[in-house]
Amino acid sequence: MANKVVTPKVFRNLRCFARCLNTAPTVPPMNFTGNYDATNVTTTPTLQPTDQILVGPKEKVINFDDVRELFMGVSTSKLIKSTLTLQMASIEPMVDLGVWVMNSKLMHMPIFREVILGFVKSTFYEHFCAGKDLTEVRKTVSKLSSVGLKGMLDYGVEHATENESCDQSMKVFLQTVESTKSLPSSSVSFVVVKITAICTPKLLKRMSDLLRWEQKNPSFNLPWKQKTLPVFAESSPLYHTSEKPEPLTVEEESDLQLAHDRLMTICKRCLELDVELLIDAEDTAIQPAIDYFVYSAAIKYHKDDHPLIFGTIQAYLKDAKERMVIAKKSAEKMGVPMGFKLVRGAYMSSENEVASKFGVQSPIHDGIQQTHDCFNSCAEFMLGEIANGSGAVVLATHNIESGKLAASKAIELGIRKDSEKLQFAQLYGMAEGLSFGLRNAGFQVSKYLPFGPVGQVMPYLIRRAEENRGLLATSAFDRQLMRKELTRRLKVATS
Repeated sequence: MANKVVTPKVFRNLRCFARCLNTAPTVPPMNFTGNYDATNVTTTPTLQPTDQILVGPKEKVINFDDVRELFMGVSTSKLIKSTLTLQMASIEPMVDLGVWVMNSKLMHMPIFREVILGFVKSTFYEHFCAGKDLTEVRKTVSKLSSVGLKGMLDYGVEHATENESCDQSMKVFLQTVESTKSLPSSSVSFVVVKITAICTPKLLKRMSDLLRWEQKNPSFNLPWKQKTLPVFAESSPLYHTSEKPEPLTVEEESDLQLAHDRLMTICKRCLELDVELLIDAEDTAIQPAIDYFVYSAAIKYHKDDHPLIFGTIQAYLKDAKERMVIAKKSAEKMGVPMGFKLVRGAYMSSENEVASKFGVQSPIHDGIQQTHDCFNSCAEFMLGEIANGSGAVVLATHNIESGKLAASKAIELGIRKDSEKLQFAQLYGMAEGLSFGLRNAGFQVSKYLPFGPVGQVMPYLIRRAEENRGLLATSAFDRQLMRKELTRRLKVATS
């Protein structure tokens, strides 16, 4: 029987396919749904934006004016393909259509699936992903290294469902760490690990519930809990756990020990090969357990006074800075160097839905400016810590203004531009102008490199595209810079 194909809404109600170039560098964080015009901003001290951030009287920290210098080393064919791909990615109806197609029964038809994945591979996949396996990743990292950028290797695995898939994920993570030995020196900044790939989300939810209940009632006993840093602040949401949860079963404690052993195995190999490990963040339902894993591992594994393991702080959460400061100060008292990756956040829709279900306020900032202020304030705090010789930070941002502010503050505090304790990061294929601008200014810059077979990685990336429409909108600034450079090269070629 033929599959019934329902016409997607995008065909019935197409929006305008052409977007005007957005020259404003400040855009909403990923899929932000709050009040963009909110006037109630955080009272936390923040870096103050200016139109031009200067090193001296005439020298800009980041120079976007000289596109020739900005895209030096990037081929014309690469610029053309990048411009076209980013244009397609910025068209919301195309994102809607892609999501519909990938989730439709059409993908169960071998011929149709082959055609779709072939198109995706030659366009979006090749632009946003580092390759199908570590052999292709090595080529991508080498190309990045040749233009002065580093790679953050991210195996694009989905959430694990049982111990067997957790073990398989660990093996790939270890292979990824091992692969750095055959790459150019200092070409890889991090190997990225998702705790949900080595510990099932179901168990992480159970652990998070128990950790939240312990926060409510400190006398609550968690026999499995190891030495860690604080995972909550006074402002942290605890509404997910309204009733006292049942203790972990014997089987769950066994699975937890297996997950802990997997992470320790990865950490040990990272330490042996001097490869830093970055742990991604998830939604607040399971983030407490992830922070617990990160902090307990960071206490055990570090490189003298430099962190080996970096946790992730999502600045769109109201308790983001308070949690980060508490964990950082606690680590300092213990003599443990702590590193953080700072991002804006990626689970806004789900967080708002869960909070609404419980009848409580969303844990996310009410306005876009509050999120910007929180990110900049967190960055300022960590830069101050680094200037005082403690900790490290990865500022993962596509926001031009945040990049300029942080770069200027680092210089003001006397932080060496080539310091390994301060790094900037952007997604592969995104924010190229900012990446090259920071590189030209002398800072350490990495690109986040998801990899894996196209059929495995693309569903993940398309879901991210659907959630992160605001992120794709930032490509307008990149497209403008690329078109300017292409126009310059055309004039040179025809003169």
